[in-house]
Amino acid sequence: MRAVLETTPGGPEVLTVTEVPAPELTPDGVRIRVRAAGINRADVMQRLGRYPVPPGASKIFGLEVSGTVTELGPEVPEDAGLAVGDEVVALLDSGGYADEVVAPAAQVLPVPDGVDLEAAAGLPEVCATVFSNVFMAAAAREGEVVLIHGGTGGIGTNAIQMCRALGLRVLTTVGSPEKAAAARELGAETIDYRAEDFVERVRELTDGHGADIVLDVVGAMYLERNLDALAVNGRLVVIGLQGGRKGELDLGKLMAKRAAVIGTTLRSRPAGEKARIMAAVGEHVWPQVAAGRIAPVVNRTFPLEEAAQAHEYFDSGTHIGKVLLVP
Repeated sequence: MRAVLETTPGGPEVLTVTEVPAPELTPDGVRIRVRAAGINRADVMQRLGRYPVPPGASKIFGLEVSGTVTELGPEVPEDAGLAVGDEVVALLDSGGYADEVVAPAAQVLPVPDGVDLEAAAGLPEVCATVFSNVFMAAAAREGEVVLIHGGTGGIGTNAIQMCRALGLRVLTTVGSPEKAAAARELGAETIDYRAEDFVERVRELTDGHGADIVLDVVGAMYLERNLDALAVNGRLVVIGLQGGRKGELDLGKLMAKRAAVIGTTLRSRPAGEKARIMAAVGEHVWPQVAAGRIAPVVNRTFPLEEAAQAHEYFDSGTHIGKVLLVP
């Protein structure tokens, strides 16, 4: 089968499409003929040599796919509700940039009603990331205010929709009028981080209350300002390090606000945790998708052979929503 590997850590040009053996079917695994694979920031970090795959996982890129079930492992339980021919999505440790993958049955969900199979590849990783962080780790409650940094990326476009669908008020930072318009269309109130101080703007928009939750992909560069933007009893959830790994934190201010700082990753979690997250996504998020309140936002697709060009486009930061690879 064809798969995307790297020749050496570096820029998009290091990605190559190579013929490799098909993955072995595990006892609890589901073999999926891939229809599309989502590109994520974690893939870029892996390409740069800064985010190694978990021990024992494939070095093939890709954390999420959509496709059709072609084979089930002997230990896949009947109550998993999976059968050959089903259209599904899967959350992966790696391996998605390929013609086929094998995923643990507990990390596979049916494509939600009304969603195109190709576009569905833009759902599993972002839905698992947003729900596990905002609603499980940060315990969001209806009526709270969430500030989402990077509102027009794959995570951001999904987070805006999910938070709105589940009863939160959404503020988001954006970097251009075009991106602001896209975020507003999804239901967010926008803050232009190039022209406005997001801390001051959050306070203005919330009458001084602040954000109950901040979902942050920037990291160190925003650490102090995120704390300033938080409300009393607020929760800062850091899921990315685009702005650095190390920063100073005023513990006195943290204590005075009775706030919490939570740092998480999804890929490195044990299989049991991923299974619980995907079960929660199926229970709480999939009905919202089927009802049309959450939809995959696909900006552009590339053929698998153009994985390098797809990463170059992704790195440009001009996309709004997901970028997909199609075998």
